[in-house]
Amino acid sequence: MPPVTPPTLVSDIRRLIEASRSQLAGAVNSALTQLYWHIGQRIHSEVLQGERAEYGEQVVATLAQQLEADYGRGFSSKNLRHMLRFAESFPSLEIVSALSRQLAWSHFLEIIYLKDPLKRDFYVHMCGQERWSVRTLRERMGSMLFERTALSRKPDGLLAGELATLREQGELSPALVLKDPYILDFLGLHDRYLEKDLEDAILRELELFLLELGAGFTFVARQKRIQIDNDDFYIDLLFYNRRLKRLVAIDLKLGDFKAADKGQMELYLRWLAKYEQEPDEAPPLGIILCSGKKQEQIELLELGQTGIHVAEYLTVLPPKKVLQQKLHEAIARSRQRLDNRGETA
Repeated sequence: MPPVTPPTLVSDIRRLIEASRSQLAGAVNSALTQLYWHIGQRIHSEVLQGERAEYGEQVVATLAQQLEADYGRGFSSKNLRHMLRFAESFPSLEIVSALSRQLAWSHFLEIIYLKDPLKRDFYVHMCGQERWSVRTLRERMGSMLFERTALSRKPDGLLAGELATLREQGELSPALVLKDPYILDFLGLHDRYLEKDLEDAILRELELFLLELGAGFTFVARQKRIQIDNDDFYIDLLFYNRRLKRLVAIDLKLGDFKAADKGQMELYLRWLAKYEQEPDEAPPLGIILCSGKKQEQIELLELGQTGIHVAEYLTVLPPKKVLQQKLHEAIARSRQRLDNRGETA
């Protein structure tokens, strides 16, 4: 009778095989991605020598015929144009080399045709940090994640600095996490509902809500009871963000944001900072989720300085064009106000 193989031996060897396969796949992907960049860069330098736009198309078409005959359909005219666009969108080989260890070529294909370089930077680095699949990346882009982040309301210089910090140090700032609006169409709420219905629906669909909140959130408590001077207060939802290393309190409001909501959230945050915050953690953040808000009130209250973020939530996703227009107008207004503030400073 043959000896019985110890289960731990089998599992250990399987783990080694899977790890080796994963490393090999990663190395192959990285090498291919860098090859495609080099090809695109070489084509780019050749095309720049031509004075006519048609010259570039002729170069790509002729080159594709020769390469396809030798190496197959992976070097078709269409794919060579992808490589050319790749090199144009990411001119630094050093950055491409680093990103190729985190992202597949199919990730880059989703990103390289974005016209805004800051938006490209945002998606490529968030994708690498959060290990998004291509499907998740498409979903994030489809939901206009960049436009909905607090970061997109900031001046371009500050935005670029936040992304550089993420790239070089791997540090995620609140501005890269917070959004406005939050799209909660998955809750299935229609017409009339109570605040408790909203809270119940969030907990019922907690996994989807965590995805919408973003990177690093974990659920801590519902209706977190705090006692101050023998008075009881309740935080609707309490989360912890492991990337930001801080507690995040969420207050749900059915109506529009009111100035008094600020004082309530400040009370919650100060209590959390005093009794719940660990020595190695950053101060707690507060998110007030409401169905509407008036921008001037929020600016006058200077909520950003208190660690409070006010955001709208949408229980029904509007047509993409409507949402897109609304977000672009909000971003334009915010940046204009920031520019005006800078001129008068």
